[in-house]
Amino acid sequence: MARFSTAAVVAALLVFLPGAPQAQAQASDTAAQIQEYRDALADGNPAELWDARGEVMWKEARGPKKVSLAQCDLGMGAGVVKNAYAHLPRYFADTGRVMDLETRLIHCMTTLQGISDADAHKILFGGPGKRSDVEALAAYVTSQSQGAVMDVSLADPHVRRMYALGEKIFFYRGGSHDFACATCHGEENKRIRLQDLPDLTTKSGAQKAYTTWPAYRVSQGELRTMQWRLNDCFRQQRFPDLVFGSPASIALTTYLAYNANGAVYAGPGLKR
Repeated sequence: MARFSTAAVVAALLVFLPGAPQAQAQASDTAAQIQEYRDALADGNPAELWDARGEVMWKEARGPKKVSLAQCDLGMGAGVVKNAYAHLPRYFADTGRVMDLETRLIHCMTTLQGISDADAHKILFGGPGKRSDVEALAAYVTSQSQGAVMDVSLADPHVRRMYALGEKIFFYRGGSHDFACATCHGEENKRIRLQDLPDLTTKSGAQKAYTTWPAYRVSQGELRTMQWRLNDCFRQQRFPDLVFGSPASIALTTYLAYNANGAVYAGPGLKR
């Protein structure tokens, strides 16, 4: 009995199904129009407003201790933000943990400025009538890595373990829909509604996706960080909420960030 590849069967169906060529053309045209819309918006990315507010917050004396974040060490030395994001996540000896940008910012807010952990976590994601300090600070710090080449190191064994855990989580299937991260982001040419889904198992897909977060979401009117992006993916997988700064969130970020190595960082980006 003859055996046919999936690709061959699909190709045959596209030839004989009524309207298939027209549907393909329409899909291509829609994608082009969406990209044209994004390009037009990119000339004035509202993320710059979060960036500006974050810079003020980084430099001003805040919290009970009335000090700035000038001594916050993001891995490049106290107060150094230039290109710091391109090397995160990384292991920090002072906490004994692998940390991403958001968790490191909260650490500095609590230890240097004396802000309570509860207050630092009170508004992690902005919304109607509320503004997130973490998102603004993240916008500022990441903007200082624009043009830097992603270079996350696995030399430290703690980071290697996080990467391995992140890889397992990425392919783990579960929840009411038996989804994994790879269900949506493990193949080329997938799309949900009008949103292209990058294949994060490929180097080019991981690079293109990771280097444009944090990003301003036009549909929400807010800037969103990678922690938000991962939590929203868990929501869509029908998983329990991903705890902010949890080992699972750091592991996934480490997996994606390392896979994006070699790409030029271009965030904060702009999303639908």
